[in-house]
Amino acid sequence: MEENTVRDVETGSETGGEDALVGNVNKLMVSPPGYSGSPRKGHLVFDACFESGNLGRVDYISEFEFDLFIRPDTCNPRFRVWFNFTVENIRETQRVIFNVVNFSKTKSLYRDGMSPVVKSTSRPKWQRLPAKNVYYYRCPDHRRNYVMSFAFCFDREDDVYQFAYCYPYTYSRLQHYLASLERRNLPYLQREQLGLSVQQRRLDLLTITNTDHRQSPEREKKLVFLTARVHPGESPASFICQGVIDFLVSQHPVAQILRDHVIFKIVPMLNPDGVYLGNYRCSLMGFDLNRHWQDPSPWAHPTLHAVKQLIVQMNQDPRVSLEFYIDVHAHSTMLNGFMYGNVFEDEERVQRQAVFPRLLCQNAPDFSFSNTSFNRDVVKAGTGRRFLGGLLDDTSYCYTLEVSFYSYMTAGSTAPVPYTEETYMKLGRNVARTFLDYYKLNNLIKGNSSPTHIQSPEMKSHTGDGNRKGNGVGSDAADREREKSHGVRH
Repeated sequence: MEENTVRDVETGSETGGEDALVGNVNKLMVSPPGYSGSPRKGHLVFDACFESGNLGRVDYISEFEFDLFIRPDTCNPRFRVWFNFTVENIRETQRVIFNVVNFSKTKSLYRDGMSPVVKSTSRPKWQRLPAKNVYYYRCPDHRRNYVMSFAFCFDREDDVYQFAYCYPYTYSRLQHYLASLERRNLPYLQREQLGLSVQQRRLDLLTITNTDHRQSPEREKKLVFLTARVHPGESPASFICQGVIDFLVSQHPVAQILRDHVIFKIVPMLNPDGVYLGNYRCSLMGFDLNRHWQDPSPWAHPTLHAVKQLIVQMNQDPRVSLEFYIDVHAHSTMLNGFMYGNVFEDEERVQRQAVFPRLLCQNAPDFSFSNTSFNRDVVKAGTGRRFLGGLLDDTSYCYTLEVSFYSYMTAGSTAPVPYTEETYMKLGRNVARTFLDYYKLNNLIKGNSSPTHIQSPEMKSHTGDGNRKGNGVGSDAADREREKSHGVRH
């Protein structure tokens, strides 16, 4: 192949194709081989030098085709999945094919109809490309690696177009969101800086609970701990997390009851450096933080170290009843929302652990109990779910909540329904609501027949004392048998 010309738009200097966009440098124009004149319309200008951006290199194949290379995670060449870049200087009606040629994973939802997302300056809402324009295949021209190709027609010359693996949710977006929450001065919301990342970005901790001791003394409350974005490229986790937060701080009657009886502690972004840098799996220094829970370093894994330290301290405090740890992720090969849990020898504990996912399945049509599994894989020993599952006592439960990067199937559906930013947040709201069922607080809702409360008919008799540790749903045989008999949505 002839060497293509890549011109740095900022300096005007030329570089060979091998150096194009390495490290997300300045905007670069990709022009035909041998071209040295002034840039023309249609000589595409690529850029990934922005927050959560990722594009490592662009090769000019023809006027209509470009090979795109994902930049590996910083300090770790193994992971090449997330991409996020802009294209400008286009010609109206210009048709192109972009080939993303160096994915590090062979299995992908691109085989099952997933497509990248796109927006432009005049149409700022993200939308998925038509699945018929996306192809995923093993390519002999690229050492038989898997390639994702998509066709696109630019239609507005003055627009800047942005393409991404999934809907981005940046560190700055989170900071703006949390600042807006703080400005509301809600008496039941506290935001604090739990620590700083290697690059000195905030590690935020939210505490959401009603502090009116006349209603429910804090020492009697259950505590739920939720984390997200330990893997920075799994952006759907942030939309779920925001859905949880939005619901819990709302005036919905269910949220008000939950704040009276439960303390929610939420770390919305465990890996802020990785998110900012546009990594898929790792931190700035190339660590998969979800494999270092057993012995995190305060200098190499400072955010993880701070969260683990807090959880260990709370677990040692007899006044704290830490019952749930949920770590939110996104999955690149499966559909729907689902959970991973731990394996226990005690059959009663096994049954009790299955209760929350079963209840969530009743509340969230996109959650699949059939995809939910419980394991003790050796390679997962360093994850939050596995480590904390061994640390906390037998009345506590640790889960990984996964959601598909692509879509979900509902009962009776014949085709997958692609997730949107809003439907990811809706899953988060349903996760929060499910704690009402789990702690048997339905009877505290005024006008219990109100359609604003999600409650399955089978669960209407679900009442009882939710304040004593170990007495959650499933703590007696009758409850467990009722749970086991519930229908499950796939």
